[in-house]
Amino acid sequence: MKRALVVVDMQNDFITGALGFEGAKQVKENVLEKIQAYKAREDTVFYTMDTHDEGYLDSVEGKHLPIKHCIKGTWGQQIDPDIAETIGDFDPVLEKPTFPSSGLLDYLRSGEYDTIELVGLVSHICVISNAVIAKAGAPNARIMVDARATDGPDQTLHNKALDVMENLHIEITNRS
Repeated sequence: MKRALVVVDMQNDFITGALGFEGAKQVKENVLEKIQAYKAREDTVFYTMDTHDEGYLDSVEGKHLPIKHCIKGTWGQQIDPDIAETIGDFDPVLEKPTFPSSGLLDYLRSGEYDTIELVGLVSHICVISNAVIAKAGAPNARIMVDARATDGPDQTLHNKALDVMENLHIEITNRS
């Protein structure tokens, strides 16, 4: 069985920086546990990084979310230090200029994965976007999102995102 874990945007700006929120700190510990389990089985672990340039506020996204974050080369763009320690020499780290990662789509199309699990931040923006990308890249794979290892600052949108993903045949695990 070929499995992959997609660690979405576990970056400083989403945990304690410009867009940080309390739930992100709790998610971090669960994400670390997931990474350790996948690495112990020698499964593939992908990491995505939200990455913007100094002109972010002039972008379409910047006009809708006018908070500078994850600017390339800044502390906020860096993956959280504890998560970064888990990145191996051959683990794909995919910078993305918007919510989903086209690089992830390319990897998943060619990978023939049986199971793809997503964890990380933010559930109702980048996690759902990349879950849909995973479904497109590996339409016959079991796609999962661990509800304990994702969250968002708006709990109404977080829960709606989990509902929408379930409707798209993405399995939500550990949902209370």
